[in-house]
Amino acid sequence: MAAEIGIYGLGTMGSALALNMADKGVRVAVSNRTPGAVADFLEEAGALADRIEGHDGLEALIAALPQPRTILFMIPSTAPMDEMMDRVIPLLASGDTVIDAGNADFHATRARSDRLARHDLHFVGMGVSGGEEGARFGPSMMVGGTAHSWTQLKPVAEAIAAKFDGQPCVAHLGPDGAGHFVKMVHNGIEYADMQAIAEVYGLLRLGAGEDPAAIGARFAAWNEGPLQSFLVEITAKALASRDAQTGQPMIDVIVDSAGQKGTGRWTVIEALKLGQSASTIEAAVGARIWSSQRERRAAGAAGLAAPGALDLPSDDDLELALLAARILGHAQGFDVMQAASEDYGWALDMGVIARIWRAGCIIRSALLDVISEAFADEVPQGALLLADPMRARLDTSVPALRRVVGAAVSAGYPVPVLSSALAWHDSMRQARGSAAMIQAQRDFFGHHGFARVDADGQHHGSWTR
Repeated sequence: MAAEIGIYGLGTMGSALALNMADKGVRVAVSNRTPGAVADFLEEAGALADRIEGHDGLEALIAALPQPRTILFMIPSTAPMDEMMDRVIPLLASGDTVIDAGNADFHATRARSDRLARHDLHFVGMGVSGGEEGARFGPSMMVGGTAHSWTQLKPVAEAIAAKFDGQPCVAHLGPDGAGHFVKMVHNGIEYADMQAIAEVYGLLRLGAGEDPAAIGARFAAWNEGPLQSFLVEITAKALASRDAQTGQPMIDVIVDSAGQKGTGRWTVIEALKLGQSASTIEAAVGARIWSSQRERRAAGAAGLAAPGALDLPSDDDLELALLAARILGHAQGFDVMQAASEDYGWALDMGVIARIWRAGCIIRSALLDVISEAFADEVPQGALLLADPMRARLDTSVPALRRVVGAAVSAGYPVPVLSSALAWHDSMRQARGSAAMIQAQRDFFGHHGFARVDADGQHHGSWTR
């Protein structure tokens, strides 16, 4: 029986996806840049190897697949993917589909889609979330591509996807770069979520000097309520862990410098291009940058005044503050996706996106249940922030966010995501804000003009000089 799909690239994620497919009864053909990796993979696959065909190279892999072919590439999504397009195009036939399942720049995905379309070939940009475990046992997947490519991919994708109430957490979201764009924003929201959690941890550990295990117990308790999520769950487990070498809390032996692969930064850049604010994500990206400046921070600790005593907020306030920040961070992410949908003509369905994020992906949480329900009804101004379920939760959680940010600022502890979330919330509830002053300044020094509240058109001020 012929393979249903091919996978090229047997690194961590490619291998996990291949095993997931075989586990679900899908026959899969595999290959790799280094042939030796194929033999090693088949040996590690054990009994599942019966459903996996190994091939020595790209040409043999493509030749083994029935037409129209579907080939998934799990290789670096930069120059290597473009070089792969040069190799693969002459080997394919009309109607074949190429899938890039890495974290790619959606602009590159759009360009590759156009390039393959000129050869009557199909290109899919597929975001895969869930890490190695998700890829192996059920990821959340965000697919962008043609209707034809989705018809070819759908049976396999739905078989291997994570399930929520029996429904597969995968969907065809739109053409060309839609899937990779949504995955990018998913990662941006992930940045904000992780940083907000880190800020609450920082207040408890650095501000109040609490033991990591005790803080972990707090997060474990919070994970039983509205904050239930994969990230809160693993935070609790990480804080309960001890270093095997020293016996110290594991968190205390880790260098406080956070890495990043770029998707959070991409989200901020694209949000600004679309005229949107993703301030919580921007704050999270900034915090990772600051974390890498360890020598400068050490000099600052020696030369600047130290933080003062922290009036530690209650557990209830910390829990609710984190919930408020998460709601506001998600709301900004959905605003960015809505703007991109309109700008690129994708017709993204926000409710579908929320639903496929409920299992398998890194930001899966109870909150996404509420968000998916909110999008099932009419959302005022298309803004998740204004949906009834969100407003009800913000009414009870924002006062706590205000107290937590106030306590942190008063003592001198940084909470960039918590404070940016609060600032955005407060800006969005002002029917008239302070931007009239900006317009006055612009007209004063640059004669840029402004709109009046009592007349149409552009106007200039009669300024005192």
